[in-house]
Amino acid sequence: MLTLSKITETHTFIDNERKQGLSIGFVPTMGALHEGHLELMRRAKKENDLLVVSIFVNPIQFNNPEDLKKYPRNLETDKELLESVGCDVLFSPGTQEMYPEEVKEEFDFGALETVMEGSHRPGHFNGVAIVVKKLFNIIKPNRAYFGEKDFQQLAIIQKLVEIENLDIEIVPCPIVREADGLAMSSRNARLTPEERTIAPNIFKILEYAKSKQGSICSGPMKQMVINMFEANEDFHLEYFEIADDKNLQPVKSWESNEGILGFVALQLGNVRLIDNIRFI
Repeated sequence: MLTLSKITETHTFIDNERKQGLSIGFVPTMGALHEGHLELMRRAKKENDLLVVSIFVNPIQFNNPEDLKKYPRNLETDKELLESVGCDVLFSPGTQEMYPEEVKEEFDFGALETVMEGSHRPGHFNGVAIVVKKLFNIIKPNRAYFGEKDFQQLAIIQKLVEIENLDIEIVPCPIVREADGLAMSSRNARLTPEERTIAPNIFKILEYAKSKQGSICSGPMKQMVINMFEANEDFHLEYFEIADDKNLQPVKSWESNEGILGFVALQLGNVRLIDNIRFI
């Protein structure tokens, strides 16, 4: 595995590979890799000639400075995991390399960024879009792979590609879960042993909501699910929302939408967790 940290050398190396007719599969990450990341990489490796992975903890997408400070980092362990899935190129730049000057770019994603994560984390998606656009311009992949756990982020990236008219295929990949149902996340490593035993209840409640999907859009049933989250004194619920899978706007009936998901965000101890489940 080739490890690069400079933009120019990375762009030049990958551009030369592309000129030889090789297809580029790209998985952008912030490190603290887990099986969910590795599944993205295995698929990218299978569907492309060259697997490129980036590890960069992007400071401008954190609206909470403490969250940035506590984000887990272990580059050496990450490199071992990358080797295990046959990663060809690791791009691991420093902050100064990525942002030598003050960042002022702003995107308008319309209604996509005004709900759920957008309303609870001001500026988050603009920071995501800036770094992903920059990475896309460096790597210029044929395909880029994103997990559906961060479903709203995935929608934002798809919109970014549309706005910027980028010739990149965005490949959504299913959520990877632990045996007990907890969605895999780098943040899970920050849970205490007790919190880790509590966290799977997030998915259990979502599964219950799915079992009631015939009436879940109604106010009383939606409130019942909210009450279930709030009944767990360890959960501090930010939102539970039922939204369509295109514009992520709240829905009130099944008939008017082809795809509907349930989304949740909550705080467990000092860790913020998100998850979602598809209803239809």
